[in-house]
Amino acid sequence: MNKGNPVYTTEAECQDCFKCVRNCPAKAIRIKDAHAEVIPELCVACGRCLAVCPAHAKCVRDDLGKVREALAAGEKLHVSLAPSWTGSFPTLTVAGICALIKDLGFAGVSETAIGAQRVSRAVADTMKEPGRGVMISSACPAVKEFVRVLFPDWVHAVSSLPSPLLEHCRVIHEKFGKDVKVVFFGPCVAKKLEADHHPDLLFAALGFTDLEHLVKEKGVDLKKYENLPETGNVFELEKAQEGALYPAEGGMMESLNVYDGVPPAAGIAVSGLDNIRAALMDTKPSDIKEPTFIEALACFGGCVNGPCVTSELSTLERIARVRRNLTIPPKGVKRTPAAELECPASPLQIEPEPTPDEIIQALKRVGKTTPEDELNCGGCGYDTCRRFARALAIGKAEPSMCVSYMRKLAMKKANALLNCMPCGVVIVDSDMKIVECNAAFADMLDENAKMAFEACPGLAGANIHKLIPFGDLFTEAFESGREVERAHCSLNGKLIDISIFTIEPGQTVGATFADVTGMELRRDQIARKAREVLAKNLTTVQDIAWKLGEHMADTEILLRSIADGYSSTQDNGGWKDVGKDETTPKEEK
Repeated sequence: MNKGNPVYTTEAECQDCFKCVRNCPAKAIRIKDAHAEVIPELCVACGRCLAVCPAHAKCVRDDLGKVREALAAGEKLHVSLAPSWTGSFPTLTVAGICALIKDLGFAGVSETAIGAQRVSRAVADTMKEPGRGVMISSACPAVKEFVRVLFPDWVHAVSSLPSPLLEHCRVIHEKFGKDVKVVFFGPCVAKKLEADHHPDLLFAALGFTDLEHLVKEKGVDLKKYENLPETGNVFELEKAQEGALYPAEGGMMESLNVYDGVPPAAGIAVSGLDNIRAALMDTKPSDIKEPTFIEALACFGGCVNGPCVTSELSTLERIARVRRNLTIPPKGVKRTPAAELECPASPLQIEPEPTPDEIIQALKRVGKTTPEDELNCGGCGYDTCRRFARALAIGKAEPSMCVSYMRKLAMKKANALLNCMPCGVVIVDSDMKIVECNAAFADMLDENAKMAFEACPGLAGANIHKLIPFGDLFTEAFESGREVERAHCSLNGKLIDISIFTIEPGQTVGATFADVTGMELRRDQIARKAREVLAKNLTTVQDIAWKLGEHMADTEILLRSIADGYSSTQDNGGWKDVGKDETTPKEEK
């Protein structure tokens, strides 16, 4: 996750859409374990990924906590306020924004544009130097990082002057002492890089979004600051003039016009990292012989469109509000020039370039073995398949990022699954045309359909009504949106069980055809055998019953004769022996 970087990814929120990869101008995002991960050493903190991420998985490092702690500890915090604040708090006056910031606990407020004016004066002086060629402005830290990462040949053309913010921090420390901590409020994420690199000058770089959070935490009502009257200069330092032009594209070059003695030089204003890339691509500083100054800003249209603005105003309205608060001094104004920065930009150590063989092997990993396979569709986030292969070779990408490769892989798996299924499978669209079917389904059809399948595997485009007599079941499935099942449908002398299910409502349905003919034959055989056994059993039972009945009759006769033979009769109190003729007298008592 790397929360220490100004921009990082919350992996739990990442939806693996690769939109950040496609839009990152520095290609500072790699895919690891199917999740987008910011590469800190390559990230220029432009904030582009924040704007394009549909899942809001890209986050800005929260530095508000240490500012809260410093305020709670009673430390003196002085705010450097970017002139583009008028676009984020359009209802407030200058007096209102200053009063609001002080009521939040900050010791004072002054304009970052004060530093911009010193930088402009120094640029004007630098352009007078003999033999001066091309110079790229150092006002935007994202641009400095962008050149350092992607255009090492241009690094030494970047001005060694500090940014307006760092120069303003110096002015604040000169005025109020070293113990004062400077907090920046502006539209920029990349200013956090300056806070990381120059902690002695800049305590924390926050966005206008953070200022809005502080207002909500404190329960402050902004309406009480909307109509505060402006009585003189309400900033701790003097009110800025031409330096307030910096947030708009071309504003820095316009500010140079107020100084006397500025030599004629070609001025080029470029905003947006994609446009800067196009301007620097395929050229070197040595190719430009005339004195040339390039005002380069990472955000298209200038800082007024930074990633940490809080309002929905248009670019034109934001620029108009900046100019509305602007005071242009008369030509020939004297300014103190900024001192050169002690730590000029240095080129990034170039990554080892993959060999041609490694590129070829990487292309093979995504099924690209011929030039025709290299579609250069850009779905992976890289302009060409070769650039994607390079990222794959150095571990910045994964094969799953290649859309065409994953599609082919999915089709292969689906086809293998279809062909391995013992039952027939068919997919039909709303026009009753077959999208795909397997060989088992074709085997259930007539000979003409089988021949057609051999010529065109899948029977794509064939009308389902012309192949089977019960195509109305598919119509029923489309109309009802429910699963349709039928058992023992007759098809070419076979008994078929059909199950039709929805794949995409109203678009496609799928169906399975199970041949149950053999099963039904086995059931008939079993039933016939059962009836034969039952008949035999009944015959046996009847025979046993008859024989048992006859035998019982004979037994009954025999038993009766035995009983009669042993029966006795009572005569005059004595017993009559059946075996004798005389009667035995009764025994006296």
